[in-house]
Amino acid sequence: MRALAAALVLVALALGAAGGAGPALLVTIGDVTATTAVVWARLGAEGEVAVALKPATGDGVTGVLEITRRGDFTGKRVLSGLTPATRYAWEARGAGETVRGEFVTAPPHDEGAPVRFLWSGDLGGGGFCRRVDGGYRIFKAMARARPDFFLFVGDTIYADVKCDRPGVVPGADFIATRLDQYRARHRYQREDPAMQELLRATSVDAIWDDHEVRNDFSGPTEPLMPTGRRAFVEYWPIVPPDEEPTRLYRKFRWGRLLEVFILDTRQYRSPNAEPDGPGKTMLGAAQRRWLVDNVATSTATWKVAVSSVPLSIPTGSPERRDSWSNASVYGTPQEGGTGFAVERDAILRQLREQGVTNLVFVVADVHHAELARHHPTPAWSFHEFVAGPLSAGFGRPRPLDEGLHPRSLFARGGVNNFGEVTIEPAQLTVRLRDEEGTVLFTHTIKPDARRD
Repeated sequence: MRALAAALVLVALALGAAGGAGPALLVTIGDVTATTAVVWARLGAEGEVAVALKPATGDGVTGVLEITRRGDFTGKRVLSGLTPATRYAWEARGAGETVRGEFVTAPPHDEGAPVRFLWSGDLGGGGFCRRVDGGYRIFKAMARARPDFFLFVGDTIYADVKCDRPGVVPGADFIATRLDQYRARHRYQREDPAMQELLRATSVDAIWDDHEVRNDFSGPTEPLMPTGRRAFVEYWPIVPPDEEPTRLYRKFRWGRLLEVFILDTRQYRSPNAEPDGPGKTMLGAAQRRWLVDNVATSTATWKVAVSSVPLSIPTGSPERRDSWSNASVYGTPQEGGTGFAVERDAILRQLREQGVTNLVFVVADVHHAELARHHPTPAWSFHEFVAGPLSAGFGRPRPLDEGLHPRSLFARGGVNNFGEVTIEPAQLTVRLRDEEGTVLFTHTIKPDARRD
């Protein structure tokens, strides 16, 4: 029986769309700056992928990706020498296949060019996986928006939940515990035609949350964390620094108007069940210093921090909080909490004391859409934008953490959704959109504004 079960798992891992072989060539562009882009590709066998990036005028950039078995037939390469504020058409060739797409580079550091990006998370939760009749349809609406980039804010897979609902594409009806299984779950997502459509229309900056490994995991104490992390790094266009090959937190600048700080809220965190206090951390000491120092010294108009878990919405159970908040389900302070609010509030206090303005956190995880403004003190505020799920079971809005003195501007459950942020010199406009791209709510913020 064990041999039969193992054989069935191997068959499942080999299956692609509709039970057949997936695309021979997958390509994604990510972590784009003014002059560089990370190109990622996967073939079905060892070989080479030739990539050409071409602007409308002027010289292009070419490169070759080596595809080896060691990385599950994936490869990536940083291509440099790109021209700032330029739309590039790209073409990739490998295994007799050709894939084409486009992306845009960031403007120069001091240029106040408008920027528009999307964010969301939570793909395939609760077994709401690729549908036979259209796959992850939300990505088609996102591709039509033609954003400058997409922030994929965690739960890019649900490795710990089977895709076994009626009407879903087969190939992921198992819980991942081994490297080959984690890889297969990523591959299952990336082979979705609608997702490919978005990833051919723009670049992506991805970060993980918990379901890339196991529900609500805490990195240092989770034995499966290194395996899930390896598969995540293999399958996204992320190139950690040589001196820290597992580092996922990073930042990028988009001209004078925007700087983005992507947080890793998983691999350094204390156990969720540990009582909150000065010694409990979600970010770890090094990442926390990096965040405070870089946000405080940023000269961009808007500072956007990406946190896969919310600041003001308690998640998990009172005994094992998973988000930053210590509040009860009613939003009230809770004695002996197990959240990470002490660290959260210390970070916010440091940013306030250093005069940081125009601070926005974009988050996912809770499977509903919401926009909130928080006033930790009467004279200082920041915004929290919540989007998701892309495709998962629905959450519902709940009372926000009173410790942040929040004001909910809009909240909506029961719908797959994504967020869109447009930044211009005079204002930031955020829109929440449903699966078809219909606007659910729009809110505009002026730089340094003290009122909504």
